[in-house]
Amino acid sequence: MRSLIRLDDLAPSDIDRVFALADAYRDGRGPVTAGCAVMFFPPASLRTRVTFERGAALMGLQPVVLPETTLDKSEALEDVAEYLGAWADVIVARHRDLAVLEGLAAVDTVPVVNAMTDRNHPCEVLSDLWSLRQQSELGSLRFLFVGADGNIAGAWQEAARALQLDLVQCCPAGLRSPGARWTDDLETAIRSADVILTDGPGEHEELLAPYRITSALLDTAPTGARLNPCPPFLRGVEVSADAIAHPAFVGHAFKASLLPVQQAVMAFCLDLG
Repeated sequence: MRSLIRLDDLAPSDIDRVFALADAYRDGRGPVTAGCAVMFFPPASLRTRVTFERGAALMGLQPVVLPETTLDKSEALEDVAEYLGAWADVIVARHRDLAVLEGLAAVDTVPVVNAMTDRNHPCEVLSDLWSLRQQSELGSLRFLFVGADGNIAGAWQEAARALQLDLVQCCPAGLRSPGARWTDDLETAIRSADVILTDGPGEHEELLAPYRITSALLDTAPTGARLNPCPPFLRGVEVSADAIAHPAFVGHAFKASLLPVQQAVMAFCLDLG
């Protein structure tokens, strides 16, 4: 039994195991088990909730879904985890505060899966990496993250450290992630990027407007480059409408991988297969 709170906590061999399990679920041979997955999601969650809930049901786990605010009561997280451990086999939680997930996992009674916090989004990035791995050797790719520090930028930084990825962040200097390899020259950076990643600008829309990914910019990227914006993306904000229509855009197809990868993450934490 182990939790997945951040990608920094995983060895490359752990990620390889998650990917092998995702291969198995994709091919209809993933491990199944009887049990219960207690999940905490806000009402606005779409892709993450659907794939975790559907994935759990397909692998034999009964999903019990509660609002994420259930974890905001004054009850000690230690007690919440101890009680849930009597009935649940895994906890999947999307909550703004990473410390809440760390508190649940610290009890070591039931494995905890981080389904997104304000600091990171490990399962989302694992899904993207698994999609890319079907097409290329990850170590051979040059990743360009265009956007400010935030949970998606943080998760990609975790992945880069865990897997020694060639990752560069592109944004104004004041918005860069701590410790990131960085540039503010988008036109130059995109010319050597095999994978272009974006996130919504949030409160920094004006500062990030010059960093919008367009079809014209994608035309200067290497042959076979892939544009993978983190959803929900807004046409005309972090990406232009013509960028989404560009052959480099892989976003919709890549997110199909969320289902087998969410199953793989739960199976990994439950030590199945």
